[in-house]
Amino acid sequence: MKIKFAILLITIGFFSCSKTEKTILEAKSPNSEVAISFNINNEGRPFYTVQFNNKTVVDTSYLGFEFKDVPSFNKNFIIKSTTASTFNETWQMPWGEQLDVVNHYNELKVELQEKTSPERFLNIVFKVYDDGIGFRYEFPKQARLKGDIFITEEHTEFNLTEDYKTFWIPGDWDIYEHLYNTTKLSEIDALKLANHANLAQTYIPENAVNTPVTMVGSDGTHLSFHEAALVDYSGMTLKVDTENLNLVSNLVGSENTDYKVKRTMPFNTPWRTIQISDNAPDLIESKLIVNLNESNKLDDVSWFKPMKYTGIWWEMHLGKSSWDYGMTQDMSTWTDGGKSNGTHGANTENVKRFIDFSAKNNMGGVLVEGWNTGWEHWIGFEDREGVFDFVTPYPDYDIDEVVRYGKEKGVDIIMHHETSAATETYTKQQDTAYALMQKYGMHTVKSGYVGKILPKGEYHHGQYMVNHYNNAAIKAAKYEVAVNAHEPIKATGLRRTYPNIISREGLRGQEFNAWATDGGNPPEHLPIVAFTRMLSGPIDFTPGIFNIKFDEYKKDNQVNTTIAQQLALYVVIYSPVQMAADLVEHYEANPEPLQFIKDVGVDWETTKVLNGEVGDYVTIARKERGTGNWFVGGITDEKARTVDLTFDFLGENQEYEVVIYKDGENAHWDNNPLDISIEKIEVKKDSKLSVKLAEGGGFAISLKKK
Repeated sequence: MKIKFAILLITIGFFSCSKTEKTILEAKSPNSEVAISFNINNEGRPFYTVQFNNKTVVDTSYLGFEFKDVPSFNKNFIIKSTTASTFNETWQMPWGEQLDVVNHYNELKVELQEKTSPERFLNIVFKVYDDGIGFRYEFPKQARLKGDIFITEEHTEFNLTEDYKTFWIPGDWDIYEHLYNTTKLSEIDALKLANHANLAQTYIPENAVNTPVTMVGSDGTHLSFHEAALVDYSGMTLKVDTENLNLVSNLVGSENTDYKVKRTMPFNTPWRTIQISDNAPDLIESKLIVNLNESNKLDDVSWFKPMKYTGIWWEMHLGKSSWDYGMTQDMSTWTDGGKSNGTHGANTENVKRFIDFSAKNNMGGVLVEGWNTGWEHWIGFEDREGVFDFVTPYPDYDIDEVVRYGKEKGVDIIMHHETSAATETYTKQQDTAYALMQKYGMHTVKSGYVGKILPKGEYHHGQYMVNHYNNAAIKAAKYEVAVNAHEPIKATGLRRTYPNIISREGLRGQEFNAWATDGGNPPEHLPIVAFTRMLSGPIDFTPGIFNIKFDEYKKDNQVNTTIAQQLALYVVIYSPVQMAADLVEHYEANPEPLQFIKDVGVDWETTKVLNGEVGDYVTIARKERGTGNWFVGGITDEKARTVDLTFDFLGENQEYEVVIYKDGENAHWDNNPLDISIEKIEVKKDSKLSVKLAEGGGFAISLKKK
């Protein structure tokens, strides 16, 4: 990967004195607006504070650990030494929201030592950016602490100074597929969401929230708490003290161990992050999370091409077709001519139909779910190990012919691996499964982990599964395979280090609109997601549903947006793989709005967030790599509103062919979702435009260079 410039400057190395209790250490961001202060109290307890624009936003917050079989790391420390430095580089994303990423921070490294026996060492490293801070613990090599370390809990505090308006989902150890709640920090009650009827594998043991969790203050201060570089560690939830307005790390555990993390000395923890701004759009433009990850370890990933894709997916959620072939006999009989139930979606003829549509409409791939044996056995079975076979197709799916036909049409086949959370089966078959993909020239896999984790007692977000997800992706890279994980661990910026980690689910997705019994995702859902979940990384949300009501399949369900908002999502919700999720026949019946999906880019040179408020609305403009074309998308919640746009991001003296797709005069997400107005307009760099968004509506603009 090209590094344009890098500067490392060691500026200060100081402190090795006995009067450490009076020492105050500080590091500021390059623009001096964000600052951290570090100190230890009279008991030798380390703590930090965070200031933004000369206001304390995180007050005295203590740091420490509890271990199994050895004394805790929480007090009796002295400051042994500190080092301050500055770093500034610009690195390039092989794919992403933008090409060039500035990584500029001031660092403070504090080396601590216990002043009483056993006099162990602990380092804390702070990186302070213009858009927030990251800090982590470093356990250096030392004679007094060696071998395997068993962490029972990490006590990282975030002591807030205001009862912030908070956008949160519960600290669920198994899933992130919850609707966001909007309450004051003091009103968070995660436990009321335990045992949710639509979420079978919910496990919420504490009044905690999952990250990213975003907050808005009375003066417009915006904070979002998360973590970066989650490797060989347990996922972090944040336990909420509603009375004292305090958050403290609460690591995901396991029923199989009496500890939460096992590491071998020496090691570092993930980064604990706070994105900070005085407005909502800057949260989306922040690159703090990816910047806190190591640089690209894969080097060349040109074999992965960002793409739009169609697929055998939505029709199963609608009930038009099924994942399984339809028989209930032993899997060994499938190749001996078992009979289909007649509704199996992943058959050769149907896949070819999607290939033809993709080739005609500028879609690079077709996802095929339900192609492999095992689907008829996995639902309702406690022991799912050995159920799925990731190389054996059902009798009605000719994988050789499908791949041949796709290559003839210039369309890739996207592999699907539903593991049913049977991790040992998938681990054993990964080499064979990835080798099959390599044989056929398939470079993208969508993996799934529906259900309770096997082995029993593990959770989706504990250390065992963090390692499983990461190791699966690292192994996939050896076969030139990119991974789009569903039911995943949270995104923490590892796409920088392993760019074959391209996207993931990790939120309540589009499918909930098709089958949930609680009304699906409300109009406010995605205007919250853009400022929460999307801050962590790309989202495979599967937009582009044109048949909003789908009454012929499910009269009690629908998508709770207008069709114009479905178009806007291709710009607003970022992923390098974007699905045109609806059925072929629904697109063919709506060729005019389909044109935007055909035109819109998927890999970007520049991203500008033009306006937005968390949970209300957002407008984003993105410039496509290679073409110089711009695309703009805007969405709103259940409230109609008018947004004012300027186009100062456009090039000088450049003319564009501009088409706007917006809500019609009578559009409404429920009463009239298909009302859309499409018109050609004139736009220049100094142009201004007001766009009316209906309730649950949106707009999309294509600006193609003449």
